[in-house]
Amino acid sequence: MQILNDDGVGIDLGIKDLAVCSDAVKYKNINKSQKVKKLEKQKRRLQRSISRSYEKNKKGESYCKTNNVIKKEKLLLKRNHRLTNIRKNYLNQTTSEIVNRKPRFICIEDLNVKGMMKNRHLSKAVQQQGFYEFRRQMEYKSKWNNIQVIIADRFFPSSKLCSCCGKIKKDLKLSERIYKCECGNVVDRDLQAALNLKKYGEDVLKRSVA
Repeated sequence: MQILNDDGVGIDLGIKDLAVCSDAVKYKNINKSQKVKKLEKQKRRLQRSISRSYEKNKKGESYCKTNNVIKKEKLLLKRNHRLTNIRKNYLNQTTSEIVNRKPRFICIEDLNVKGMMKNRHLSKAVQQQGFYEFRRQMEYKSKWNNIQVIIADRFFPSSKLCSCCGKIKKDLKLSERIYKCECGNVVDRDLQAALNLKKYGEDVLKRSVA
């Protein structure tokens, strides 16, 4: 039987960092690494090159696919596979590392991924982060280790709630990375969200015991 820690962990998922935990451990956004940036640049270059080749070899309404285009398309497919594998491996490593810490519970947000995908400024970044896959892996790995996963209500104001006094800052802007409250609390916005999610999880467990 797995022996769990007395403490739980709240996890805030985001674009700046993939995940920020309530114990201040951060997991970077792998898409900002030089390795992924380089592959993305190569991918875009290949896409433009293929597009130009098609236009160049256009005959009426049809296209003539040359050996050079076929070669470029195979190379593009390899780049896509490599990027997918890098992101999947990183999600696997991150979720495994969190679960291996054996927290009493894990609390994460019920993110509206579909809604976020509708925002043209965020859609690409959201897709690359793989929030749905993160949750899926976290849930099945936690179940395997007898760790309870608590999903916070979608409308829980994790970022806007002061973790010290409980006041909600309704006018908090997305650009504000540091949360400042009238009570004197000054904290990183994402860390605060993670702390509030941990508290949310603790409250859920208290109610279930009562």
